[in-house]
Amino acid sequence: MPRPLWTGAISFGLVSIPIKVVSATEDHAIRFHQVHLEDMGRVRTRKICSIDDEVVPQEEIGKGYELTKDELVPVTDEELDEMPLPTAKAIEIVAFVDADSIDPIRISDSYYLAIDGQVAAKPYTLLRKALERSDKVAVAKFAWHNRERLGLLRVRDDAIVLHAMRWPDEIRSPESLKPKDVDLDDEEIERAVQLTDTMALDDISGFRDEYRDALEELIEAKAEGTELPEPAEGEERETGKVVDLMAALNASVKAARESRGEHGGQDATVHTMQPRKKATAEKNAATARKTTTKTTAGKRTAKKTTAKKAAAGKKRSAS
Repeated sequence: MPRPLWTGAISFGLVSIPIKVVSATEDHAIRFHQVHLEDMGRVRTRKICSIDDEVVPQEEIGKGYELTKDELVPVTDEELDEMPLPTAKAIEIVAFVDADSIDPIRISDSYYLAIDGQVAAKPYTLLRKALERSDKVAVAKFAWHNRERLGLLRVRDDAIVLHAMRWPDEIRSPESLKPKDVDLDDEEIERAVQLTDTMALDDISGFRDEYRDALEELIEAKAEGTELPEPAEGEERETGKVVDLMAALNASVKAARESRGEHGGQDATVHTMQPRKKATAEKNAATARKTTTKTTAGKRTAKKTTAKKAAAGKKRSAS
């Protein structure tokens, strides 16, 4: 089990469930150090006091809230720990709601809740089964890192998951980002719906971080002093270019079908988005002429051979 990040209890009415909070995700991103390119020495970050320009050790660094540009109020960790928060060491369930009522934009980091001792097994299982049978999710409040947070509890593979959530006033309104009204016909909308149906999947567990894979190959090649991997060949897409929307939808539907190995059914009508090059057309025409010439010559040779055999047969019959 990963190292617990927080210990406390789930407060479920009058039921208390001792739990440990462990991270439900892993970060596999590749990180780099800042280095001095001349000698590859590590570049360190030093914490300097803005008044005396001296390096400040970690034990002398505290928190301060800026009231004005020139006035700071110090706040100690002890003062934060002594704040009268009812959720200081508890995840307090405050409501049960339908999962569909939660806007995904409010969901942040995810954590597994594990029992802290065998005494928590029964109430933990009770809450899990209650969530499963009611088909609801629990909304809870808890305090973490010196602030009260909102959380969402749901069941995943027989474990209770805590999703940290943002408060309603932390979500920005997209009103100013909405595009102006545009004209769309039903055919374009239906084609877009057809594309979503063609690209639909029941399982997305097969996707991989291809950039990270390529980055690992690059680092391995440089570390071993071998030849760097060749860049992956892919179709270059022009960005910022206005295209025929219907043509793009048709081509997208066809490409999605081919990627799934689907060749039957009604084919999409694909508009030609770029004219074929003249050189390519001439090359194809020359190839066709060359093939025709070879075929004609072959037929003539076959006729001559047949005539010679017939003459030879007549001569033998006369003898």
